[in-house]
Amino acid sequence: MSSAIINGKEIGQEIRKSVAERVEVLKEKGLTPGLAVILVGDNPASKTYVANKQKSCEAIGMFSELIKLPEDISEQALLEQIRELNDRVDIHGILVQLPLPKHINEDAVIATISPEKDVDGFSPVSVGKMMLGQETYLPCTPYGVMKLLEHSGIEIAGKHAVIVGRSHIVGKPMGQLLLQKDATVTYTHSKTPNLPAYTKQADILIAAVGRPNFITKEHIKDGAVVIDVGINRDEHDKLCGDVDFADVDGIASHITPVPGGVGPMTITMLLSNTVQAAEKKLLHDK
Repeated sequence: MSSAIINGKEIGQEIRKSVAERVEVLKEKGLTPGLAVILVGDNPASKTYVANKQKSCEAIGMFSELIKLPEDISEQALLEQIRELNDRVDIHGILVQLPLPKHINEDAVIATISPEKDVDGFSPVSVGKMMLGQETYLPCTPYGVMKLLEHSGIEIAGKHAVIVGRSHIVGKPMGQLLLQKDATVTYTHSKTPNLPAYTKQADILIAAVGRPNFITKEHIKDGAVVIDVGINRDEHDKLCGDVDFADVDGIASHITPVPGGVGPMTITMLLSNTVQAAEKKLLHDK
């Protein structure tokens, strides 16, 4: 029997409907949520992501502004641009598309974004609040994964979740969010010896290692829920995840496809965070 597919496209659309309703309520009160996206250079993948984000904003009635900057812009000039956006009342969320050119310090850029507008959830303030379980903007991909699990009726409390990957953007925050929902969490990564010994214990396996088809049936126990965060290209230049889908199909109880799994959820949660920022602004201004 095939594994049940967790359809991120459908779940994302469902959540976007409720986000669009929140946008409508704000507009009736005279406030249109605004997202500014900064794109430095001409990375084709980044351009595609940014175009998708803009399209998604417009589809739910939000205001979106793209700021394109040259590859050779100085770090100082980029930080200045962010400070200007921090001060703008029509912008509620600021997103700097990563990766940035080598000469620019990503940490300095992220730290310059006002925590009130950090809708990516990457700033040290947001990360610190998340770790403490305080209200903040959650990083969009892990937040999206939590919504996928919730909408699919997958029990998290008491389950063993194993994360493969330890990036600041996915792996680390993912474990924290699962921990807050009472999962027992194990972190693993590309340097973990005998990886299957850990992953085979997982009730919920999150693959975020950035290697095409890296996770195979030898890594998965029967009935595990497998969430594939990877977006890679295989040797035929075909889009694929970190999980060898065909190999684990039927062993996992539930699995996310690539594309159409976690990807649509990342943008959905970005929209939700931006609307939340606008709602907070409205409350603050009252």
